[in-house]
Amino acid sequence: MPDTLPPDRAPLVAEFLNRLGRGDAAITLLAGDASFRKYYRVATPAHGVEVLMDAPPPQEDIRPFVRIARFLEGHGFSAPRILGEDAENGLLLLEDLGDDTYTRLLAKGDPAEEDLYALAVDALAALHKVAPPADVPRYDLDKLLTEASLLTDWFMPAVGLEPDFTARAAYLAAWRDALQGAFAAPQDLVLVLRDYHVDNLLLLPEREGAAACGLLDFQDAVIGPAAYDVVSLVEDARRDIDEDMAGRMVARYLSAFPHVDEAAFRTAFTVLGAQRHAKVIGIFTRLCVRDGKPQYLRHIPRVWGLLHRALDREPALAPVRAWLDTHLPPEKRIAPACP
Repeated sequence: MPDTLPPDRAPLVAEFLNRLGRGDAAITLLAGDASFRKYYRVATPAHGVEVLMDAPPPQEDIRPFVRIARFLEGHGFSAPRILGEDAENGLLLLEDLGDDTYTRLLAKGDPAEEDLYALAVDALAALHKVAPPADVPRYDLDKLLTEASLLTDWFMPAVGLEPDFTARAAYLAAWRDALQGAFAAPQDLVLVLRDYHVDNLLLLPEREGAAACGLLDFQDAVIGPAAYDVVSLVEDARRDIDEDMAGRMVARYLSAFPHVDEAAFRTAFTVLGAQRHAKVIGIFTRLCVRDGKPQYLRHIPRVWGLLHRALDREPALAPVRAWLDTHLPPEKRIAPACP
């Protein structure tokens, strides 16, 4: 076993791979992410190159990933095929979808940015035309409010602000009012992957249609409003996106659903985008303060910019804007220092 595997995980991985006939595997670290999960490339003469997901419990649970991966694959989407699983120990052997993540391709400039985003939009539209699985949690108001609270719970203390109980209650009330706008009109509820952005998408040019867009990191999927993943894609926390192109992508998505109330969708898009940006500011701060991962702080100014843009544009967000103006002054809306 390579040195990249933690000592407490190496024996479990060895036993898992032996059981799957990969005892002779060469293993190299592929990637980690903002969670406790790590990914490794597993190469054997008999099976070629595959991917090992190491998701140690109790922090991680691979069963949601397995459930969503099989659902996606069963409907013709390119989630990694599951080749072996050990839910008790948090280990999965997966199909290797390659290295052509959108992030890497965009850095090279080939293929064109707009073509990649158009494929991602088309894949998302195709997914939203499939009835979601029944055994997936709902993205309800309580969950959205809990996520919005990450800004008050993690970001504000990191910049020297401690809202009291009354202020926190008013913050949640403001979001509750705003989020009504996201659900004001009947909308189709779809499978929301929640982290649908360029880091989690791959180009698979040998596949056709929606399957040409490979999908990663969907274990937190929920059933919720269709607008959420659209805004996740075109208002990326980690990457600047031309606003005109983003607008074209939203229009492209809407063209696939002529029955949708466009005004209601755009309200939901902006309100849910603002909620996501508030959540992400809190998460990126927590990754630094709690988990010792300061690299995410550099994105916070971008995310504040996206949140400000939403607050300026959408009347439904007026309660949130008023609360922030009272409790979180502009000079504090910065990347905090990491302790």
